[in-house]
Amino acid sequence: MLEIGSLVDGKYRVLNKCGQGGMSVVYMAINERANKTWAIKEVRKDGVQDYDVVKQGLIVETDLLKRLSHPNLPSIVDVIDGDGSFLIVMDYIEGKTLKDVLAEYGPQPQESVIDWAKQLCDVLGYLHSRQPAIIYRDMKPSNVMLKPDGSIVLFDFGTAREYKISSMEDTTCLGTRGYAAPEQYGGHGQTDPRTDIYCLGATMYHLLTGHNPSEPPYEMYPIRQWNPNLSAGLETIILKCTQKNPADRYQSCAELLYDLEHYREVDITFGNEQRAKFRRFVVPAVLAVVCGIGALAFHFLEGSELTSTYEYYISSAEKASGDTKIGYYRSAINLEPTNEEAWMALLEEFLSDDTFTSSESETLQSILLTNESSFESNVSGYDEFCYEAGIAYYYKLETGNGKSQAKHYFEIAKDSEYLSEQQIARAERLYEISDYYSKLGVLDNTGDATVSYLEYWSDLTALSSGNLVEVDNASTALIMYRELAGQIVSHASDFKDAGVTEEQMLEQIENMEEHLETDFDTAGLTAQQQESMANLESAISQARTVINSTYSTVGE
Repeated sequence: MLEIGSLVDGKYRVLNKCGQGGMSVVYMAINERANKTWAIKEVRKDGVQDYDVVKQGLIVETDLLKRLSHPNLPSIVDVIDGDGSFLIVMDYIEGKTLKDVLAEYGPQPQESVIDWAKQLCDVLGYLHSRQPAIIYRDMKPSNVMLKPDGSIVLFDFGTAREYKISSMEDTTCLGTRGYAAPEQYGGHGQTDPRTDIYCLGATMYHLLTGHNPSEPPYEMYPIRQWNPNLSAGLETIILKCTQKNPADRYQSCAELLYDLEHYREVDITFGNEQRAKFRRFVVPAVLAVVCGIGALAFHFLEGSELTSTYEYYISSAEKASGDTKIGYYRSAINLEPTNEEAWMALLEEFLSDDTFTSSESETLQSILLTNESSFESNVSGYDEFCYEAGIAYYYKLETGNGKSQAKHYFEIAKDSEYLSEQQIARAERLYEISDYYSKLGVLDNTGDATVSYLEYWSDLTALSSGNLVEVDNASTALIMYRELAGQIVSHASDFKDAGVTEEQMLEQIENMEEHLETDFDTAGLTAQQQESMANLESAISQARTVINSTYSTVGE
């Protein structure tokens, strides 16, 4: 065992022992250099049988956790493989396991259990969304830590596995009896996301009733048999979670989360009470009025529940990162496609690095495919989204066809009744320029060019007038100026042939340099923006050189 006060790996000072399991001891330690507290899980070679097998399982567990990032999962920071022990350094989680909470306080309040279950749905849904899906397989109160702020952390991934489509059944029987689904005992098929839903249902059962399903008689009865005051809707949810046949359970954590958010609507007793009230009225006119009021009430309740779920997704996204963040925004959009908040936040996340990647574009298009027709009914929100999406495609798409894809969005934005005059004017210009890109250099049937470079120059330079930082933002302004400088470099001779003078080109160069001096708060620029500014300054210098070269041709 580690000695209290000893220094592990030259940086972790062991403070005290804070837990012990069947084959491991957990210590609280501090990294004195970083002044950061960690937990160290120690498995000793002389403390367990089949140490090599256990060690291999721990290696799999740590490798799994290192690839994950979620606020309800612990982070692994170090693995130390010593001669006589295997040490895992991870987040120190202050709090109590739900098993300890049950032991100390007994059955838990219904609303608390629902809140914890929603958080567990969230983290399990994240695991199931990995490629390949990760099946946790050992959900139970002792593996869930309740932090002082009410949030939970799921730990102990010793039985987790990656889902294999080609596998007919699991090769090993893992899980905890009573909480484990029938398919976890071998010969009953392969464990999949529905297995975790069963285990979560059993966990909710234990938390609500205080009766441990892993103890005799290993049965789960309807929860209101133990406490009639519990919700009939919640009873229905748990019964559906714990069906023996996986096909009869919830098929995803998203389905379960939705019902948890709406458990009152599932509540049979609530429905019967409402129907009984309606039956008391016999006068048709009164009945019609009551029905109307009831419909409005139900509509209001449904709307408030949807809003609650929507806000949950938004707030969860704000705390998450990467694919998890995108997943939350996508869930919010699927729930309320007419609300522009998640759409705009999703687009902002895609553009957080000032680059719009092909894969981000594909994700956005897949979401639009199923939700755009609904979103269009929110005209003002949809117009705002189209303007920003057009900017994203025109200036920031990493592939070369962004301008042609932007045309569709600017066509909508330019006809908006809700955008500002400046945004509408810019959308009109960018729509025209997007159209130019498919026509520049193309001749009509008479042999004349369909678009002149003089018109192109006029619209291009009009976009750069005024304070772009004030109208849009620093990142977009830098990109728009960079576009103008780049077009001068690429088409200086075409502009010249169309009648654009050297003075007009140099005027645009000086205009950009002046705005760089006056419009930008250089001290407040991010590293990405500072790099963009350096690139723009280089492009302006190159454009000036090209202009001088173009207008100093021999014979001019």
